[in-house]
Amino acid sequence: MQVNSQPTTRQDPPRPAGPAPRPPKAGAAVVGHQLSAGDAEKAAALRKMKLVALGLLIAMAVIFVFAFALQKEYPWLQYVRAAAEGGMVGALADWFAVTALFKYPMGIKIPHTAIIPRRKDQIGASLGEFVETNFLSEQVVQEKLASVDVARKAGQWLAGPGGAERVAKEGAAVIRGAFKVLNDDDVQAVIEGMVRKHLLAPPWGPPVGRMAERIFAEGHHHKLVDLLVDRAADWVDDNHETVSRLVSDRSPTWVPQFVDGLVGDKVYVEILKFTRAVQSDPNHQVRQQIDKYLNDLAQDLQHDPAMIARAEDIKAQVLGDPEVRELASRTWGTVKSALLSAVDDPDSELTVRFKAAVRDFGSRLVNDAELAGKVNAWIGDAAGYLVRTYRSDIAGVITDTVARWDAEETSQKIELQVGKDLQFIRINGTVVGSLAGLVIFSAAHLVFG
Repeated sequence: MQVNSQPTTRQDPPRPAGPAPRPPKAGAAVVGHQLSAGDAEKAAALRKMKLVALGLLIAMAVIFVFAFALQKEYPWLQYVRAAAEGGMVGALADWFAVTALFKYPMGIKIPHTAIIPRRKDQIGASLGEFVETNFLSEQVVQEKLASVDVARKAGQWLAGPGGAERVAKEGAAVIRGAFKVLNDDDVQAVIEGMVRKHLLAPPWGPPVGRMAERIFAEGHHHKLVDLLVDRAADWVDDNHETVSRLVSDRSPTWVPQFVDGLVGDKVYVEILKFTRAVQSDPNHQVRQQIDKYLNDLAQDLQHDPAMIARAEDIKAQVLGDPEVRELASRTWGTVKSALLSAVDDPDSELTVRFKAAVRDFGSRLVNDAELAGKVNAWIGDAAGYLVRTYRSDIAGVITDTVARWDAEETSQKIELQVGKDLQFIRINGTVVGSLAGLVIFSAAHLVFG
């Protein structure tokens, strides 16, 4: 169970006059904040172990008193007295050693005691340096990532049930959040600037001419010419009366009407024959002239200053300032509306395709060893770069955090975490001291009689 990384500080309200409140029991509470359930359990265990260690010390003291008082009457109690005496010495020595880590023993400022409160900043700096040197190593991080095989595990999650849905859901939240943050006027200004820079600023003539030259050289325009010729032939075929009337309207008034009819019929027949000939002959002279005209136009757009200037005039007329602003506004409005509608609808084509793409990518990570290796290498390189560049900053978080902690509270936090285990040192010291006292007394008794 973790404890909070930052102790909270608070101002205590003024206390009423009267006897000073008793200090909290060591390990029972952490100053400045309420204990969590886990910390309360640790505090109870710490108190229990302290009572056990203290009980052993008291037991050694009681045994020592009785053994010392009765050893003349019962000489074998000398060995018991020696063991109890050694146990008391060991218990007291280890009590002093453990207590000196967290506070001044019995409040006496003995040198080299209360180590953690006095040297917490140095401990934080050493801890940060230790983490930076031994854990925030580029080689260590890359080796760990390589052993984990992040790409395959990520692929299994993405390809499995719920992975793609989770990614789509989080992606939709990101898109909605981005649209809330983005200012429409600013985005439209960016789009307008891009249109002006990349679409309007460059001259249109040469690139259009080069594109047209390539299209005409490959014959892609022939279908359009065929369509125009077919429509013209169909129109002539369906408008015999219109052609005859046009001839009659333009003939002199003194020409008899039946002559107008004959001339109109003749003109109609010739026009129809002409259009049918152009329609049926892919190498007709008219088609060749159209090809020549279009090729000349493509060359002029590239090399003729007058034609280039005319193209620029057309561009300015078609895409003036109002038109560009309207284009930017419509573009952004359309994109925004389409994306919001798509991400809000789990059955939209965009969402369905996105989920399918995520699942497909996950399956490829699982099944394609080469792709998984590349992704793992990218992740390792990225992690190595982050560690190499920011390792000192990351380790500095530990140093800075410990430096902000209150000294007494820091000591109590650490004691709460490791104090229970440290009490075993006192217990072991009592036992080892007893055995040592017994062995020393026995050896001396044997040697010196």
